[in-house]
Amino acid sequence: MLEKLELIEDRFKEVSEMLVQPDSMADMKLYAKLSKEYKELEKITNQYHIYIDLLGNVENARELLKTEKDQDFREMAKAELEELEPKVEECENILKDMLIPRDPNDSKNVVLEIRAGTGGDEAALFAGDIFRMYQRFCERMNWKMEIIDSMEGSSGGYKEIICSVAGEDVYAKLKFESGVHRVQRVPATETQGRVHTSAASVAVLPEMEEIEVEINMNDVRKDTFCSSGPGGQSVNTTYSAVRLTHIPSGLVAQCQDEKSQIKNFEKAFKVLRSRLYELELRKHNEEVGAARKSMVGNGDRSDKIRTYNYPQSRVTDHRIGYTVYNLPTVMDGSIGDFIEELRIAENAERIKDGVA
Repeated sequence: MLEKLELIEDRFKEVSEMLVQPDSMADMKLYAKLSKEYKELEKITNQYHIYIDLLGNVENARELLKTEKDQDFREMAKAELEELEPKVEECENILKDMLIPRDPNDSKNVVLEIRAGTGGDEAALFAGDIFRMYQRFCERMNWKMEIIDSMEGSSGGYKEIICSVAGEDVYAKLKFESGVHRVQRVPATETQGRVHTSAASVAVLPEMEEIEVEINMNDVRKDTFCSSGPGGQSVNTTYSAVRLTHIPSGLVAQCQDEKSQIKNFEKAFKVLRSRLYELELRKHNEEVGAARKSMVGNGDRSDKIRTYNYPQSRVTDHRIGYTVYNLPTVMDGSIGDFIEELRIAENAERIKDGVA
């Protein structure tokens, strides 16, 4: 492991020097690529330095125990060693985790899309509950969430809601949430007290930059229309809402959240880029075949991934068979345990299969 970490540190120094070269700064694509690599290598290098310092302190404490005759000094060295050894082990585990090949999109922000599925009004209410769950989780993570577009259900909740989430390693954590979420509960409109099953689909798309997904603007049709819903004086009076249609693929993205047409265009274009990337990635995966089918899923929005059972206060993730019995806490944003268990399962597969 130390040899690999030394090579990473050498590469970090090399990238640091390349970043300040005029050629790199003049090439936007190259500079963005180097900046991303620098940020990722910096985390590992900093952790490596902490590890080296800990190993040095452990070696000094052991040497003191071998050579020191004074009992008080020996006791101090022994106490220090007992304190340091668990830290060394913890640091080793962190480094091993860092050295597992990462998904190249892990550090990206995301476009989060939630849609009501089967179940009518109850499905829309559940989609609203799922949205609030992610809203609370984003608050816990100090991430910034912005609504891009939404369509409310007739009895509350959302038929569809699309938002952006920005922060550190957002995709690395939220990517496991893509798929179908099922709810089993007695709807408010149910008079017989029967438990109904409804669903909402979640899609987590990595937010792509212009330099990563190039779109020919001649292939995009832009339509403007009046906003509907909250928005003050601009609602139904100015054509601030924007709908973009990518003609070759038929993909559509729209935004009416901002009063400014320019800002709505920027947000809609962000969604369009992410959807085009997902479309191309799906095509690529289909072309190369089922080379690897992960137990934690491939982010397909048709995969049934989790069930929320209200009568039993139970939440089950079907991909890894992980169940908790604290549904209210989960719905309040405590989904970190699910994400960590899924991350561990994915890392175990990556180690076993040697997949980068």
